Amino acid sequence: KAPAAPAGGVKKPAKVGKPRNYDLGNGIVRFSKAKMFHKKAKYKFIGKKHPKAPKPKKASVVVKPIGGEKNGGTRKVLLRRRKSFYPTQDKIRKIAHHKTFSKHARNIRPSLTVGTVCILLAGRHAGKRVILVGVLPSGLLLVTGPFAFNSCPLRRIPQQYVIGTSTKVDLGDFKLPAHLDDAYFKKNKKSVKRSVKRKEGEDIFASKKEKYVPSEQRKSDQKSVDEAVIKAIGKRDDKKILRGYLKSVFGLR
Repeated sequence: KAPAAPAGGVKKPAKVGKPRNYDLGNGIVRFSKAKMFHKKAKYKFIGKKHPKAPKPKKASVVVKPIGGEKNGGTRKVLLRRRKSFYPTQDKIRKIAHHKTFSKHARNIRPSLTVGTVCILLAGRHAGKRVILVGVLPSGLLLVTGPFAFNSCPLRRIPQQYVIGTSTKVDLGDFKLPAHLDDAYFKKNKKSVKRSVKRKEGEDIFASKKEKYVPSEQRKSDQKSVDEAVIKAIGKRDDKKILRGYLKSVFGLR
C-alpha cells in the first residue's frame, strides 16, 4: 500500500514576492513617486480618517472597604505589590568584550585535508615536503616528514606557511592519538635565575644554550605516527616516486 498522505496536506514552499518598485541600480528606481501614488490609488484615502477604538485601561488598583469611622471607609490597594527592597547600587555586569582565543572559529583551507602532501615555507624545515596528519584545536596544522625520509619530526605550523599540493596519501582509518594536542608541543620554559654561581675567570655575560633532547614519549609517538604514514605510502603504485619526492627539497629554478 502507498503511504497515507499527511492530515494537513502537502505544504507548498512560500513564494517570495518581488516588489513592483525596485532599484534598477545607482539609486534609480523603476517607478517615480508620482507614478506609485497612482498605482497604489492613494488619492482614495486623502482626507479620510480612521478613528482608533479606545482600548479599556487595565485596573492597577482595587478598592477595598476598611473599618474605622475616621479612615474614610475605603482604601485603594495596588494589584501588583511594589518591591520591599531596593538595592542602593546597580549591579556591575561583566561583559566579555571579545571571544577567548580557544573559541575563535578555525577556517582551514579545503585543500588541506589529512594525508595531503604539503610544502613548508618557513622555519628550519622550510622547503621540505611533508604529510599533513591532523589539525589541532588551535588551528595549527600537524605535519610529519616522515622523519626517516627528510628528518622532519612531528611539528605544528600555521596554514599560512604551507602550500597544499594535489598529491594525497590515503591514511585509511588512522586516528591521531588524543594526547597529541597543543599542550603536548608547548615548550617548558624553565625560569632562569640571575644569581648563578660561576667559576673564577668565566665571562658573566656568556649565555649557555641547553641542547634540546626529545623525551622517550616524543620518540615513541613519532615512531607510531610515521609507521602509519609509511605503511600508507607503501600501498601506492607510485611509492618509489613519492618516496623520492618527499626526500627532495622544493625550490624554484
